[in-house]
Amino acid sequence: MPTLNGADTVFVLISAAMVMLMTPGLAFFYGGMVRVKSALNMLMMCFIALGIVSVLWVLYGYSLAFSGDVGGVIGNLDAIGLKGITPETLDGELPVFAFALFQMMFAVLTPALMAGALADRVKFSAWAVFIAVWVTIVYFPVAHWVWAEDAGWLFKLGVIDFAGGTAVHINAGIGALAAVLVVGKRIGFKREPMRPHNLPLVLLGAAMLWFGWFGFNAGSALGANGDAVNMALNTQVATAAAILGWLVYERIRHGAFTTLGAASGAIAGLVAITPAGANVNAMGAILIGLVAGAVCSWAVSLKFKLNYDDSLDVVGVHLIGGLIGTLMVGFLATEGAGFSQFGKQALGAFAVMAFTFVVTWLLALVIQKTMGFRASEDDETAGVDQAFHAETAYDFSQVGGTSVAAHAHVSAPSKDKKVDA
Repeated sequence: MPTLNGADTVFVLISAAMVMLMTPGLAFFYGGMVRVKSALNMLMMCFIALGIVSVLWVLYGYSLAFSGDVGGVIGNLDAIGLKGITPETLDGELPVFAFALFQMMFAVLTPALMAGALADRVKFSAWAVFIAVWVTIVYFPVAHWVWAEDAGWLFKLGVIDFAGGTAVHINAGIGALAAVLVVGKRIGFKREPMRPHNLPLVLLGAAMLWFGWFGFNAGSALGANGDAVNMALNTQVATAAAILGWLVYERIRHGAFTTLGAASGAIAGLVAITPAGANVNAMGAILIGLVAGAVCSWAVSLKFKLNYDDSLDVVGVHLIGGLIGTLMVGFLATEGAGFSQFGKQALGAFAVMAFTFVVTWLLALVIQKTMGFRASEDDETAGVDQAFHAETAYDFSQVGGTSVAAHAHVSAPSKDKKVDA
């Protein structure tokens, strides 16, 4: 009979906690990038995923993703409510609860990634419904395709996705694109400046994500072993290389090394190494990072050329970064690399893209036509923080000694004008 491996169990539990930290980290990263009138709403769009998805994962998400199999497409409901699983139930030497908890955090993070694309302009209640339905009909099936051992069709095909290039990043990136095409562009897109309101917060969020990503990537080895060590090393060097790639491209193209560029480059590298890191060596990881940094830096400008409003560059970083890592491992894997593996990688990536885009577009359209996905023009103009949360991120009225306007470094508005936060 198998016995519990205490070291591996602790490793997976710590990794799960690190992945959980990534959702608040993402909230800070995105929250600093939006305008001040949307900061709290962006934090809440990420945080609500922790509430909704965690509950749905226990109710039926784990079962649909990892219990049984229906044609390689989705699991069954044998483990609904984690039925039949106890703290002593083992899969090999690892408690099933530990694996379920670890995978729960992936399920939480994935829809939260899409929040950045829809910043400033969606109803919070509609977003909550969207998350609940999206993870049910998109994320749970795709997770089964990719990670259900000897069951999911992409797993059986031999597609390399160690920690979520397809299931998480391509999935979220293409889903974000579909949703923004339904919701539409922000008021003032390409006409008004929409600069980040708090770049230190962006860098703090990026640092939290970077830290948590070691749990995300190395933890996917499900044990303290060689794969985990290789993945951890490659996570660091790919991210470092991507920062350099992004900043060099940015300096050549725009003439400056920006803080936002450094933070975004780090995320691009983390995304790109996620599917590939356990299957390449350190030199391969550096190459993946450099390519991801430069290409993602270029890709974020596509929204202006193609006229879609991805507010915080989810498509340019997560979709493109996920594609880079997923495809490059086909040629850089230390074992089995070549055109055959590249073909498998391409099939896996584009199958997820096609499925997720169509289903997400239809879901967003149904929500828009029924309860309404887009906030009203008045709410968007005044700020979704006040409209949906009755709060503001910064309360200058508590500052004493001088005027609010002086502390905010802006001129006081006239009394007959609405203040645009």
